[in-house]
Amino acid sequence: MVAALERHTGAGRLTLEEFEARVGVACDARTLDELAAVTSDLPATVDDQATAAEAGEGPHREFLLLFLIAAVTLVLLAVGLALR
Repeated sequence: MVAALERHTGAGRLTLEEFEARVGVACDARTLDELAAVTSDLPATVDDQATAAEAGEGPHREFLLLFLIAAVTLVLLAVGLALR
């Protein structure tokens, strides 16, 4: 998150004072929502999207979760039918 704030500051979207305040909020964040709020008003950059993808966030994670739920459901159905 600090690296993302550094990129936004370097691009001129944040002043040094805003950067300092947001880094403080990021360091004090206790939840992902509090952490996400630090950059919620800033545009997403290509670097931010790549970082989110590496962290397992976004649509890929949702797809994998949906696939896992479907696979477990099929296994449970197969076991149930085999036991009958």
